[in-house]
Amino acid sequence: MRIVVAGGSGFVGGRLVKLLSTMLAQNAEAHVITPNSSSSLSVTYYSDHHHPSSFTSSSSVARVAALSPSSSASNLICNEIICLSRNPESLKDKMPKGVSLVRADVQDYESLVRAMKKKNEVAVDVAYYLIHSMEGSSKEWRKFAERDRMAAENFAKASNECGVKRVIYLGGLTYAKDNELSEHMKSRKEVGEILRRGAQNVTIFRAAVILGQGGGSFQMLQYLVERLPIMICPKWVLTKCQPISVDDVVRYLAEAAFSGETRSRTFDIGGPEILTYLDMIHAYAKIINKNVRVIVVPFLTPRLSSYWVDLVTPVKASLARPLVDSLIHDATVKDGGTIQTIIPMKLKSFEDAIKDSLKERMEAKARLSKSAKKERTSRKINNRILTVSLLFLAVIGLTYYILDPRRDEILLQPQWLMLSITWYLWIAFSIYFVRYGTRLGAFSAGTLGWITLAFFLLDNLLHVVFGKSSITLALDPMMTILNFLGEIVASMVIASSHNVFHKLSQ
Repeated sequence: MRIVVAGGSGFVGGRLVKLLSTMLAQNAEAHVITPNSSSSLSVTYYSDHHHPSSFTSSSSVARVAALSPSSSASNLICNEIICLSRNPESLKDKMPKGVSLVRADVQDYESLVRAMKKKNEVAVDVAYYLIHSMEGSSKEWRKFAERDRMAAENFAKASNECGVKRVIYLGGLTYAKDNELSEHMKSRKEVGEILRRGAQNVTIFRAAVILGQGGGSFQMLQYLVERLPIMICPKWVLTKCQPISVDDVVRYLAEAAFSGETRSRTFDIGGPEILTYLDMIHAYAKIINKNVRVIVVPFLTPRLSSYWVDLVTPVKASLARPLVDSLIHDATVKDGGTIQTIIPMKLKSFEDAIKDSLKERMEAKARLSKSAKKERTSRKINNRILTVSLLFLAVIGLTYYILDPRRDEILLQPQWLMLSITWYLWIAFSIYFVRYGTRLGAFSAGTLGWITLAFFLLDNLLHVVFGKSSITLALDPMMTILNFLGEIVASMVIASSHNVFHKLSQ
């Protein structure tokens, strides 16, 4: 049996290749069948994580396919695992032993034909299509639907030419009318239709939020809860969805390949609980023992929400925007859970899926490569430099109240007190978000640095030209020295915040 898997990145491909390579080793040791047997299983995996216009697998569009040890194919051996990537060199040290890397691109029809062509006159039995192209630059995020369309057409055409017997696709779950669908969900639906027109026996699975490290919607949930004590959220947090563990998705997709009952059918897949995004926020906060207050407001648009997500989490606005758009409609299983009658399984609860995800993240941190650890250390150092610069800036401001003899008649006036309080709260706000390594912290600190630098420069200009100060209204050598020190520290804040912001944007 030959299987092709197209699409994925860390969220999908890592699980897929690791599981398949593990099965290869276990079955080889058990001598279930010999490598020369005509019943051997050849699996092709398409990875696209390292491409400028990368295809991602995340949230409601996270994609994974793998052979489950519990599936009816567990008596087969994967005697060859081929991973196709746009940049296979970058994956050499990340692939398990025995995995072959081949260059290919779903935007390149010819490369797909080469990947799925018959081998010793044996055609591909099952081809998984797990491509999604939402990632890319924020200026070109709207083009993801066009890239999706072209990729799906190439894949369907190549599947036909190569005689692929069956295609399995994972799309998004929604029952909204076509004219109400977001661009993201329209694209997911269109891809399924393209595959059905161009390939034989297409099975479609539709999922909402997929819970696991690497999923876009899950990452938004994770980072927002972990980084914010108070959230101002739009109304879409009240829509209902049926989140499902990525492990359950893996098993559904894997076992579907060996079930004739799943051929040419569409299935909704979801976890055992129906929750709103607000419910998930509170549940996740409870699991990590954190109190989070959520304020729901009606006026936050998807665009504003995506920019906020971009500033507070590692999820870029180009990915957050289509994901947020998709969250405005309920996404629950409405086909009666038909797939459970064909592939029965005990689904993981939301809590269990979250705990598994947190455990996975801890294990991933422990396995960081030397280069990754070096990069992480570099980011920590940059964040500390920015934090220390902000603290020095706060100390400079405090010295005005300690050293200025006119503080009682000037600095303690209500207007100056209000400005000072606002300034210190701004510093505290910046330090809080810098601590979590967010672009918002760096952006806030940089803005504060520029305003403070302008104030000190203006104050020294008044000293030099008019012999006055914007604070004391009189020339004071000590004030001039403090202003120069303030200019130096403010410049340090600007430089370090610029450095942190651009490193986080890479």
